[in-house]
This record gives sequence, structure tokens and C-alpha cells, in this order.
Amino acid sequence: MSGSLRRWRWLAAGMATAAVLTACGSGSGDAASGDAKKITFWLSTAAQIQGYTDLAKEFQAKEGITVEVVNQPYDGYQDKLRQSAQANSLPDVASVPSLDSLWINQLQDLSATANNETNKIRKDLLTEQDGKVLAIPSDLTAAGLFINKSLFTKAGVAVPADPSKTWTWDEFLAAATKVRTATGAKYDLVYDNSAARIRAFIYNNGGKGFQLGADNKYQTPDAATVAALTKFKAMNDDKVMPKSVWTSGGDPNALFKSGQVVAYFSGVWQVPDFAEGITNFEWASAPTPGPVHATDINLGGKVVAFNNKDTAAAAKKWVDFLFQRDNYTKLAQSNGYLPVESGLTLKYPFKSKAALDAYTLYTKEIELADPISSSGQAAGTKLLLAGKEAGEDPTKGELAKFVNGEQDVQKTVTNIVDGLNSTLG
Repeated sequence: MSGSLRRWRWLAAGMATAAVLTACGSGSGDAASGDAKKITFWLSTAAQIQGYTDLAKEFQAKEGITVEVVNQPYDGYQDKLRQSAQANSLPDVASVPSLDSLWINQLQDLSATANNETNKIRKDLLTEQDGKVLAIPSDLTAAGLFINKSLFTKAGVAVPADPSKTWTWDEFLAAATKVRTATGAKYDLVYDNSAARIRAFIYNNGGKGFQLGADNKYQTPDAATVAALTKFKAMNDDKVMPKSVWTSGGDPNALFKSGQVVAYFSGVWQVPDFAEGITNFEWASAPTPGPVHATDINLGGKVVAFNNKDTAAAAKKWVDFLFQRDNYTKLAQSNGYLPVESGLTLKYPFKSKAALDAYTLYTKEIELADPISSSGQAAGTKLLLAGKEAGEDPTKGELAKFVNGEQDVQKTVTNIVDGLNSTLG
């Protein structure tokens, strides 16, 4: 599940569907001067909202502008935005999973906020077109490795502590096999059934993966990518990894939490769940294997401001307020975000040392990651800005056939490339 879809559960329970800080309606004020006193801010989350509602109160006290924070159900959120665009009733600001060609031309330029050097927002993750910044990510997600620390301790096998001196996949698998045989665990590893997570494996092993060419078509991948996919299939042998995850819908999260699996490759969104849900063994985040230091970096959401005339100035002011360094620090801490602003010192509200250590590790991993790590999410944005919208990614289905022995690696690669290109609208 991508970061933009996965929402964590450790914040206050009982959250209402909409956290409304004002009566309905936005845009009251002087339309000619843009002196709006109310604006709306839409997002969709199961838990990451408290930071926004807290900042909305501070914003109202400082600027005299009330922010209505509306938490939309994820199912249908994109459709609701499209319908609102057609009805000329878009919110003033929104955090969205992705941009939409139907309303992209109604976005304001957020360059002043994005390029303010005080904020230190990562420039490589901005959505830019014709010199304008159309969206700023609210937060980052990244893929990574979790281990059953109790099993490693029992087997007396060491785990690298420094991500800059990490193990290779071969070294990790050798260690995991040693732990499995010494402790009687069932599998070395479970691995998320996800195209994004496979990107990370390909990058770790030196491949470039499925990249867009200059013509905005996906290209035949390099030999290292083919080798990585071949290696991944071999790992699905019901000993190193269970074939059921990639062929018949087995749940890797549940398998890891059973305590019978040495390690799990997933991502940072698992941390709050493990902090609360794993009580029968010690777990830890471990450095992602190499030899290439890479992962899959994705965006938790994209903050946009719509050009709603009389509320446009207030909307941009709210976005700028969110990303001011002190305010964004509060937001990231409260919502449990991996930050898009570099150099922050964050104090997350976890009691679990394993969870706090995991956030520290993920921050280091992102800082060290090869630039290719963010190319997957960047490709989707590039296509959108070129007037194309990708459909369903065929990678999972084609790899399932490969893992199951239904087709060879060359057929798998060809089908993935052809499938990706056939979905482009």
C-alpha cells in the first residue's frame, strides 16, 4: 500500500469525519481585496489530522482567518474533487494523493513557499510546471526492512547499526537463513506484494527498473533489473520466502507479527502498528540491504491551493503558514510524518524505543538514498503534467505469474512494459 493511502493509528481515537473549526462556507470577506476570513482545507486520513487542527487554531489567532479542516473518506475522494471542480466548488486548500488533469489548471503557484530557503523543503519532490510549483508534499514515505530482533539475539547474529555501512542482500539473506535454522523460524523473509516495494529491490540490486523515456513511454529495463527480478523469484521458494504472499494473497504483515518470520520488507507506515501491535517479541528497523543504497521514496500527500478568487490569497497564506519551519516541525511531530524539510530535529510522541529508533533510521536512509529512489513517484507526476494518466500498474500480476512459474523473466518484463504503456491515457 502506498504512503498516500496508508494512514497510521496511534493518534487520538474517536476522531470525527470532519474536524470543523467554523461554520460551513468559506470565502467571507472582501472579494476585491482577497480579505477572506474563512477557508476550507480538505484531506483524507484515518489519523494524521491533529497537527492540522492545532495549526488551524494558531493560524486563526494570528491571521484572523478561520480554517475549516474537512476529513474526507478516502474512497471517492478523488471523485469528489473532480465533481467539485465541475461544480466550481473546489476547496481552498487540499492535501491530495495525486493531481488531476481536470483541475490542475486551477492551482495556484506555491513557489514563494517552496523556494523559501528558510523552510529547506526538498526541491526534488516538488511538482513543478512552467516555472510554477503546483504542489508541495506534506510528508514522505519510504520502504525498508524490519527484523524480529528477538530471533537475531537468540541466534547470536549481528545486525548492522549504521545505514552507511549496511549489508548487501546476499549478506542479509545469509544472516537471515542462519537465524531461521538456529531458532526454528518458518521463513527468512516476507515481502510486501507491491510494485513500489519491488522498485526498491531492483534499485538495491543495481537496476534502474521501469523508467520513462523522453517520449513519456516506459522503456525496456536494463540487464541488472532483469537479474534482480530473477533473484526475487528464486527467493520465493517457501523457505526463504513463502510463495503465498505473491501468488495467492498471503498477508506478510500477519506472518511477521506471528513471530515465525525472521524479517519483513515493507515501509515506515508499519512503525505505529508494530509499536502497538507486537507484544510477543522485540522488533526493530534494520538498514536496507544494498549493494546500492536506495529505497522507494513516495509522498504521503500533495498540498495544493486552488485559485478560488476571493479566498486565493488566504489559501496561499495558510499553505505558507503550514510550511514555516517551526509550524511544520509541530505538524510532523503531531502527525508522525517523515519530514519534507531537511535538518529538522523531531520529537515524536512514541513511548516505544523501537519506534523512535525506526524514525531515526528512516531519516538517515532517506538522506543517504540514491536519487533513483524517488523516480517512481516522479514518473507519475511527469505523465500527468504531460496530459497522460497512468492506469493500474501490471507489475504485481505479472510478477505473480513469474513467481508461480507460468512465464519466464523476459516475458514478465515485456508484459510489464507493454502493460504500463497500454494504460497511459
